[in-house]
Amino acid sequence: QVQLVESGGGLVQPGGSLTLSCAASGSIFSINAMGWYRQAPGKQRELVATIPSRAGPNYADSVKGRFTISRDNAKNTVYLRMNSLKPEDTAVYYCNADVRRTIYTNYDNYWGQGTQVTVSS
Repeated sequence: QVQLVESGGGLVQPGGSLTLSCAASGSIFSINAMGWYRQAPGKQRELVATIPSRAGPNYADSVKGRFTISRDNAKNTVYLRMNSLKPEDTAVYYCNADVRRTIYTNYDNYWGQGTQVTVSS
């Protein structure tokens, strides 16, 4: 089994910052892409940012210049630094990863349970 556990969400004022973390654990041989998605009430889940194992990150246009995704491969952890937060960033943020459990298996996609981010004064 593979688990993705997010942390770091909370309530922040507009213009503030938060850093989300997501640690993958369990039976892991390698991890390819890791990323963050979000889902606001009444809306579909959308991509926020992804970072492949050996390439540069990709961002949604709405967060470019404000959010930074990074990863620590030794810790199987991905981070999302969110600056200049806006009320429209309010959502449940989900971690996502493509994980290969053994050398004999293909990559499977996993989701975390989500962490709430609320931007409000």
